[in-house]
Amino acid sequence: MGRSRFLFFFAPAVLAFGQTASVGSLGISSSETPQPITAKERVRWVVENSVGPASLAAGLFSAGWGTMFNVPQEYGPHWEGFGKRYGMRLTGIATSNVMEAGLGALWGEDPRYVRAEGAPFGNRIGHIVKMTFLAQNRDGKTMPAYARYIAISGSNYLSNTWRADSEATVSRASLRVGLGFLGRMGGNAFEEFWPDVRRRFFSKKSSSPPVQRTVGTD
Repeated sequence: MGRSRFLFFFAPAVLAFGQTASVGSLGISSSETPQPITAKERVRWVVENSVGPASLAAGLFSAGWGTMFNVPQEYGPHWEGFGKRYGMRLTGIATSNVMEAGLGALWGEDPRYVRAEGAPFGNRIGHIVKMTFLAQNRDGKTMPAYARYIAISGSNYLSNTWRADSEATVSRASLRVGLGFLGRMGGNAFEEFWPDVRRRFFSKKSSSPPVQRTVGTD
């Protein structure tokens, strides 16, 4: 592996870890009383999940990986190609999120992840998987995430109209749909467990006593 290709992969991976580690959970704890999502919260969800630190960091890793292996080949193994891959992912993610939030508003589907805080570890893992395909309605009841199905599938097939020729095929779009749901599952896992990790490893720093200062000695 050449040095330049190594940098394309390794640098985005490091940046992705650093940025993701600074993001709080965007989910809702199941211990809280469920409240119907507002129009303003839908917009916020779209923005945070499209151009928030976690999403942008994931894009660095994805574009770095594609540049290292030069996939698709039309973009090339260089910084320009990296930028094209990054932009392509960003437009796809944003399109999917807008579709999910917009369509879900028609029948009250809440795109936000609901945490299973306090449940046994195995149950929380099952909840992560389940909520990849389910969502809450206006009453806080679980329902199939129809808007998500349409958004992830529709955005990936729609993106064939502006993708490179080698990726603008039905089979490649179908693969991206599967990866889209896997990515959603990974995002759920982050939102489920990151608040626990943050409390355990970072709360000590925030609870440390303040530095004592002497007043009036100037």
